[in-house]
Amino acid sequence: MDDKKRNLSEKRWRPDTLISQRKSEHLQIVADHDVAHCGNTLLDNIHLLHQALPELDSDEIDLSLEFFSKKINAPFIITSMTGGAEFAREMNCSFANSAQKEGVAFAVGSQRVMLHHPEVASDFTVRQHIPDGVLLGNIGAVQLSEYPPEVIARLVESIEADGICVHLNVAQELMQKEGHRHFRGLLDKIAYLVDYLEGRVLVKETGAGMSPEMLGKLSSIGVSYIDVSGSGGTSFTKVEMHRAPDMDLRRLAETFADWGVPTAVSVIGARRIFKDRACLVASGGIATGLDAARAIAAGADMVGFARPALYAFLKKGTDGVTALIKCFKQELKTAMLLTGSKNVTALQRATRVYTGELHQWLSAYGWLDEGKQ
Repeated sequence: MDDKKRNLSEKRWRPDTLISQRKSEHLQIVADHDVAHCGNTLLDNIHLLHQALPELDSDEIDLSLEFFSKKINAPFIITSMTGGAEFAREMNCSFANSAQKEGVAFAVGSQRVMLHHPEVASDFTVRQHIPDGVLLGNIGAVQLSEYPPEVIARLVESIEADGICVHLNVAQELMQKEGHRHFRGLLDKIAYLVDYLEGRVLVKETGAGMSPEMLGKLSSIGVSYIDVSGSGGTSFTKVEMHRAPDMDLRRLAETFADWGVPTAVSVIGARRIFKDRACLVASGGIATGLDAARAIAAGADMVGFARPALYAFLKKGTDGVTALIKCFKQELKTAMLLTGSKNVTALQRATRVYTGELHQWLSAYGWLDEGKQ
């Protein structure tokens, strides 16, 4: 048994509710099994051109930017994972501590469990560990049909968050025996929440990416924060495959295990559709700072990651998570220096070449007028 599995097996799981049990199972499956998409993020089809004379010094590189009206030191966010599992508070406090130390953002996992079981609220109340940074809450889009916006707003207030993530997970819901099957009207519910919270809403996928058609719908209702969460990273349909209670559902999950729009395609599509009207987060299979650089060059403002942070936490706790963020920062700065990019805005203008399957996707959409392809 490797360190990751051993450390996780030492944790106890909270068995008191169906939601908590499901969250615990999700984490355990991600840690114990290969649940990555077999497909690629296609970020490796984005080639940044080496600049042998960058006319920059290393200490001139500026990773900072503004996110939810606060300055952060680097364009990273530890994206939503869990709440309600036995060690969720320990994990969320660790992530918040590391985010504060390194000046990056952090989003807690789904707060739905708080609506059913207020006693687990402490899993999410980590503001004291990230007093100066960006902290986001989280709720599923399907819950917007069950609860009015004032209830969702109280979730934000209860953890002193700067805003809330609304996650889209239709594919995952369909693979759960207890999952939702009704998704009509969610766009209007999101629009209502965006207005109610004065724009402090980040709409995110959960590993299946975003199509141009859906991005257009989100743009039409004034969403100003998007996390594309493309395919190529963790597949939650594959996660559900491991916990399916019967063979029929397991087969369905296996059939759709690699469903989704690749991260690179989602990012490029989002930037073309939103132009400068939204802050775009690229997540889904971000494994290095070079992946982050490629995603930013393709149009993202920020980059998110979850599974690498989970692994780092399970192995070395807060120190491991902090070390991971430092490593990502150094790799991103290196890529920026090698492309002559002084800041994030300059990196977004860096010359790049799109090849392989990504080139095919962009050609199909008529999007081959960016960079130098």
